[in-house]
Amino acid sequence: MSTARPGLRALDDALAELLGFASVLADVESVPTFDADGRVLAQDLISALHVPPQDNSSMDGYALRCADLTQIPGVLAVHQRIAAGSPAAPLAAGSAARIFTGAPIPTGADAVVMQEDCELQGDRVQINVRPLPGQWIRRAGEDVTLGATVLASGSRLTPASLGLAASIGMATLPVRRRPRVALFSTGDELVMPGQVAPADMKPGAIYNSNRFFLRALLLRLGCEVTDLGIVPDRLDATVQALRSAASEHDLILTSGGVSVGEEDHIKPAVQSLGELTLWQIAIKPGKPFAYGRVQDTHFIGLPGNPVSSYVTFLLLVRPFLLKLLGATDLAPSTIAAQAHFNWPRADRRREFLRVRRNAAGGLELFPNQSSGVLTSAVWADGLVDNAPGQTIQHGDSVRFIPFAEVL
Repeated sequence: MSTARPGLRALDDALAELLGFASVLADVESVPTFDADGRVLAQDLISALHVPPQDNSSMDGYALRCADLTQIPGVLAVHQRIAAGSPAAPLAAGSAARIFTGAPIPTGADAVVMQEDCELQGDRVQINVRPLPGQWIRRAGEDVTLGATVLASGSRLTPASLGLAASIGMATLPVRRRPRVALFSTGDELVMPGQVAPADMKPGAIYNSNRFFLRALLLRLGCEVTDLGIVPDRLDATVQALRSAASEHDLILTSGGVSVGEEDHIKPAVQSLGELTLWQIAIKPGKPFAYGRVQDTHFIGLPGNPVSSYVTFLLLVRPFLLKLLGATDLAPSTIAAQAHFNWPRADRRREFLRVRRNAAGGLELFPNQSSGVLTSAVWADGLVDNAPGQTIQHGDSVRFIPFAEVL
């Protein structure tokens, strides 16, 4: 039975509904493999060759036929020199080939002996160790076989996967187009860094931190971001900003104005242009969260408190955008870890506590878990996902979401 307050949506239910509204962007574009880091693959990549394409040496040394060594040490004539990228002649009986890393294995050879175990004697080589058939040989197709699916559609491309794509000859890659996101903050108290010196800030004014980390998070997800700045705390200004953003964007993302105060205008503004479907989630931090539509454009409203905005982005906006991109891996991995702290104050909402790993492998708790303390998100390297009504004692096993999974 849920312990959430009436009217608040459970996180898992809200996320499932949110993802149900996200349709994969249909547009596919071809981009150079060099420029595809972080993009989402729109088609399976099928290899048109073996990788490596032929048997090759994994060491500098001598290629030989094991049966030709009747005793150790043994001496063989060196009949050829094979460098990477050069063709290899068949290996003559009773001979060896000087070979370098990546060079093709000559027909007839069944082992490579590294040069450290050999002594060159003019045009002959002394082999000082008994080789085993197959040693130091990389087989054709050992990495990728002809016809194999190398990367699946929906994969989010990483530096390693770009290298893998290049290894099968892909100079360009088919990827989903970038989501177009309009970003703005609301609040008359907000000031941009650089506009006013700290000593000249008016009472109640604060610098707009949310705008910076939200833009960075969107860019990391591969979005095209239109920064619409700070919108005044007026209903008409909020409506105008939403209307203007809706025409050319896939998502409007706002920060602030989604609570229930008299100066929170997001809810009536969105409803005047479209509809709100989700409103308030049973999580802490981050209860004031909204999803809806402005005309045909997705709308997501995040809380104004910076940690609330940060956490709800990671938990809800990130998977929503990945779904738009057609990504198949939406949920971060949760790791079981040991709490090296006490949390005696159970909350009715599902909590996400800022923690970091210590040298002993346990999790330490940032002492101030307020939703306005952004230093907690910088200090931490992840979140503890704590169930509603759950206390934590030192030594308990908890669910840990590393920031590395979601950033």
